[in-house]
Amino acid sequence: MNICMFTNTYLPHVGGVARSVSSFAEDLQKLGHNIMIVAPTFPTDEAHLEDHNVLRVPAVQNFNGSDFSVRIPIPLFIDKKIDEFEPHVIHSHHPFLLGDAAFRAAWRRDLPLVFTHHTLYEQYTHYVFPESKVMKRLAIEIATVYANLCTRVIAPSESIARLIRERGVKKPIEIIPTGVDVDFFRSGDGISFRNSQGIPEDAFVIGHLGRLAPEKNLQYLAEAVIKAFEELPENTFFLVVGSGPSEKTITDMFKDASLGKRLVMAGKRKGRELADAYKAMDLFVFSSKSETQGLVLTEAMAAEIPVIALDASGTRDILEDGKNGRLLPENADTEQFAGAIVDFFQNPHTGATWRKAAFETALKFSRDATAKKLIRLYQSLPANVTREGTGPEGTFPVWDDLLKTVKAEWTLLTEKGDALLKSVLQEFNQQ
Repeated sequence: MNICMFTNTYLPHVGGVARSVSSFAEDLQKLGHNIMIVAPTFPTDEAHLEDHNVLRVPAVQNFNGSDFSVRIPIPLFIDKKIDEFEPHVIHSHHPFLLGDAAFRAAWRRDLPLVFTHHTLYEQYTHYVFPESKVMKRLAIEIATVYANLCTRVIAPSESIARLIRERGVKKPIEIIPTGVDVDFFRSGDGISFRNSQGIPEDAFVIGHLGRLAPEKNLQYLAEAVIKAFEELPENTFFLVVGSGPSEKTITDMFKDASLGKRLVMAGKRKGRELADAYKAMDLFVFSSKSETQGLVLTEAMAAEIPVIALDASGTRDILEDGKNGRLLPENADTEQFAGAIVDFFQNPHTGATWRKAAFETALKFSRDATAKKLIRLYQSLPANVTREGTGPEGTFPVWDDLLKTVKAEWTLLTEKGDALLKSVLQEFNQQ
């Protein structure tokens, strides 16, 4: 099959969606399918711009102080490349920006459109309008409206499938998590990574890996680890792998607590270094409430690292309290989180049991199994999708294309306009 994916985030950007798209593309190609990825340009790492299966579109870099890129619309450029690729299915990984381009591409060609609901978008509105309830509601409404314009919807976890159904998604939903290369993460060299970061081999290492951004609740996590350090020996370190706008917040908090020497900010890592970084940890800690799958949790478990996290969507589908780690209540305070860390350190037998169970959990998310499930979904879709209101076809091809383009734009405009109106009215009715 020829599969065209549209995503607002892709390599070298570090994040769950970028890694999900990348791993699925790689695995589908191994299964003999052709993949074309439409993604914005990102600063640094020019090597990724040479990927032959990636169509890079111009974008505004580091939008509003974030590490995201926002693409600049150039539909004719995209259309020409897509026509040359001759896709059988369009797969959108976002409900806006390049998600709109995916919708147009599918509509104009009568192709099935698949949408993966990767993200709880209301958790990211602070990049546009800080603390805006209307924007949070609008983000939910737009994602729901977009999903109902698609042929199929993919949820990365059962908890997200339930949530989006409750929010009004009517189209069929398939649960397909992002797969994990279990052997890769299990084979990491933790000792070499510790040595490279100046961490003693016999130290107790609390770790976190991911994009360092406000929506990941990292100020809470840093505070919890600092409180745990009050009861842990000096030979304990907090290893943070990743980069992002919250990096300075974490550094400043540890400095203010006179614990700067026990904080290791290892920066952004990729490839083999990711597996090595996980293996350098004794415990993985996670406090985000905005996940749809929690891919880093599965990766940590593949490296045989137990997890302590807050109960939230995505996380609860992977983490079983008392079996492969601790799943604390969503409203647990930092004292409770710190206490769970200390309990883990003081009970080495529990740690050994959790490590075994963590790896067994990771085996359920193998990349081969999830890629094959995605292909089965693609193959079950109709080859041609007739959309209401596109007008008679076949007599004047140019006119047919124009009608489809106008109808697609009108549908996007009216549906998203309705979402905006609904969001404003909900806020007005609650005041």
